[in-house]
Amino acid sequence: MTKPIIIDCDPGHDDAIAILLALANPQHLEVKAITTVGGNQVLDKITDNALKLLSFIDADIPVAKGAAGPLLGQLVTGEEAHGDSGMDGPDLPPSRFKPVEKHAIELMADIIRSSDKKITLVPIGPLTNIALLLRAFPDVAANIEEISLMGGGIGYGNVTSTAEFNIYVDPEAARIVYESGIPITMSGLDVTDKAPIFQDEIKALKERGEVSHMVGELLDFYSIYSRKLGYEGSSLHDPCAIGWLLRPDLFTGQCYHVEIETSGRATRGMTVADRRKVTEGVNNVRVLTDVNRDAFMELIFDALDFHDRNAAARKAKV
Repeated sequence: MTKPIIIDCDPGHDDAIAILLALANPQHLEVKAITTVGGNQVLDKITDNALKLLSFIDADIPVAKGAAGPLLGQLVTGEEAHGDSGMDGPDLPPSRFKPVEKHAIELMADIIRSSDKKITLVPIGPLTNIALLLRAFPDVAANIEEISLMGGGIGYGNVTSTAEFNIYVDPEAARIVYESGIPITMSGLDVTDKAPIFQDEIKALKERGEVSHMVGELLDFYSIYSRKLGYEGSSLHDPCAIGWLLRPDLFTGQCYHVEIETSGRATRGMTVADRRKVTEGVNNVRVLTDVNRDAFMELIFDALDFHDRNAAARKAKV
């Protein structure tokens, strides 16, 4: 059965790969819309990146702009990892598409309310849009199946020693989402750092078809920051949230009561999991902790093969 999803994102190199992975599996996932949120770069840049990507693969999907910054304070971007454009590397042509006029949360609410199947939300950026959606339109929660998100980490952080980027950018929004009562599967650093792509695999991508080559160029740039941090490979963070929906058998996880820390000099943005045998709170999050990396990478390569074939077929028609 096809699962209808909305991807909320801030492209972002790994966001782009997550989108490609979802769109390569139409027999399993129906991407109803893509919404954007300020995160890896400012809102206009990441929205343009989403539109360029969709235009590049000829996928006419509604794109709506959402929140430009967090609920409180100023936006912190991921420019050091993602570059000035937010998706530096390949030189993608200008998009043929434009965003819809509705705000992201209005588009999400309309889709969720009108759907005869429950919608799965896939936020792979800061959780600002999702928090605003739940606060502005609380009725939609009844028709949300699950939230499969990329964010957090119960062992460590990457912006600080305790906080992962997506949660750190807007912990107040994350707290609203984590306390919503909607089932949450969290692809945090605990699992995403176990899904790296290595230089030989990036090189192989660049020797394949048009879309694979473009992704190889994305990863060439993305891997610069990974190597700077001392990693051997580049973690494919955001695609894990899509991978879970496609192949949950590839992942290992554990349910915990998870809270979001919104204060504390060293802990703001921390995802705090109660891992005691007897806990005080109800388990609210499935935390993914491991993945079959080789099988996951095969899923990524198969998805890119799908897009390469489609690109070749389009060229053959011209």
